[in-house]
Amino acid sequence: MTVRDDVRERAVEALTRLVRDIEDFPEPGIVFKDITPLLADPAGFGAVVEAMAAAGRDENGAVVVDKVVGMEARGFILAAPVALALGVGFAPVRKAGKLPHDTHQVDYALEYGEAVLELHRDAVAPGERVLLVDDVLATGGTAGATCDLVRRCGADPVGFAVLMELGFLDGRAALGEVPVHALQRI
Repeated sequence: MTVRDDVRERAVEALTRLVRDIEDFPEPGIVFKDITPLLADPAGFGAVVEAMAAAGRDENGAVVVDKVVGMEARGFILAAPVALALGVGFAPVRKAGKLPHDTHQVDYALEYGEAVLELHRDAVAPGERVLLVDDVLATGGTAGATCDLVRRCGADPVGFAVLMELGFLDGRAALGEVPVHALQRI
């Protein structure tokens, strides 16, 4: 077993043990993946951060990204420590009207509605390689919109790291050629 396999195994064990399903939230028929017990467990949280940071490294462990972008809101919680683990900067993608400076904006559909996301125009620089981080990949609406925002800044989304992928919703299709690194596929 390689070091990377061990890291991933510990992360998957933490996800399995600590993430709970909440039925009919935020709407009837939706099963919400509650990560708050994972966040409260330092060993489990550390394991998933380490495993997600591996998506920003090459096979030799060298960092291959310049910035980590996290999506509102649970993506912030994961992306910031992933950025620190990689020794790179973090940039938030927020809902409309939440960022105080000049932004790029994109409308998108999500699994239970529509929304607008924004990214500061100077959050990522042209040519930067960006790792996107979120908690769950569902339909891919948020992830695809975030890729669009990163590209509008002139940067290159080179990977998407996520705790869980809801495979039955085929969110990968919204990301095109951007590789998805899911710790757990449901």
